[in-house]
Amino acid sequence: MRSDTRLDQAEGLRRLLVSNQAQVITVVAGKTGVGRTSATINLAAALARSGKDVLVLDENSAPNNLLDQLGLSARFDLLDVAQAKCKLNDAILLGKGYTILSAARAMRALPKLANTEQRRLEQAMTELNTAVDVMLVDAAMPVLSRVEGLSACDVMSSSLAMGTSMLVVVDATASGITASYTLIKHMALENARLQFEIIVNKAGNDQEAKNVFDNMAKVARHHLSARLEYLGYIPADNKLKRAAQLGRSVVEAFPGACSAQSYLTLSQKLLCLPVNRDMQEGGIGQMMQSLIKQVHNCRVNAAENTLTM
Repeated sequence: MRSDTRLDQAEGLRRLLVSNQAQVITVVAGKTGVGRTSATINLAAALARSGKDVLVLDENSAPNNLLDQLGLSARFDLLDVAQAKCKLNDAILLGKGYTILSAARAMRALPKLANTEQRRLEQAMTELNTAVDVMLVDAAMPVLSRVEGLSACDVMSSSLAMGTSMLVVVDATASGITASYTLIKHMALENARLQFEIIVNKAGNDQEAKNVFDNMAKVARHHLSARLEYLGYIPADNKLKRAAQLGRSVVEAFPGACSAQSYLTLSQKLLCLPVNRDMQEGGIGQMMQSLIKQVHNCRVNAAENTLTM
């Protein structure tokens, strides 16, 4: 049962106005170790607890990714769906109250997929649009791939899809703030992102978290056209670590913990985020269309660069 009836009514009205399209929220971070995957798991559990059908799209192939943290393994994934090796339902895993779809290989292979395979991906994502209320994406960041000498064309991510909500997880350290701002700057200048939702992780209290946000927002106002919105913070809480050791969310394992309560509050704020007009019309399928368009543009740009060399 939600504690804020007004949030419940507002979210219900918004859903009616957008024809019950699924909401897509991409969770990103400027560096590893910030808690992006943990935030995704706990937000999924919190949203599910409020009665929402939630799907987590796991783009991360690194060790200790979302599936590893939950003690799960996938026999099939989204790439297998694209290559017609299995049906969509075969690739979906059951989590604690929500579902999970492994997408790391598909995102990495997207630029090299045949047109028929790309269409299968789009069809699969469109099918999901009517099956879930919210899709959370634990994103693999293209900006990180460049450190490895790869371009955005080499490693695609849902963070490139226009129209989705962008949730940036920031940890309350100097390096965390710097990395987060670098990420926001990159996405604002190169990917034309204009709106970012911010949550501060591992903060001592709300005032400390707001100070972190205010410093970032001030710099962004002076140097970028992007708008930053503060959603809240996750307190430093030993119960989070204990829950992770059990392969569970803190919302499920310790619902009375201060971090669990923060995630429940944040989940309701996520549901009230405005929905982009393009996403209103196409939902999750529109996200995949946007990525495929990005692949096409990358291919065209690469071909033009080759010709001018």
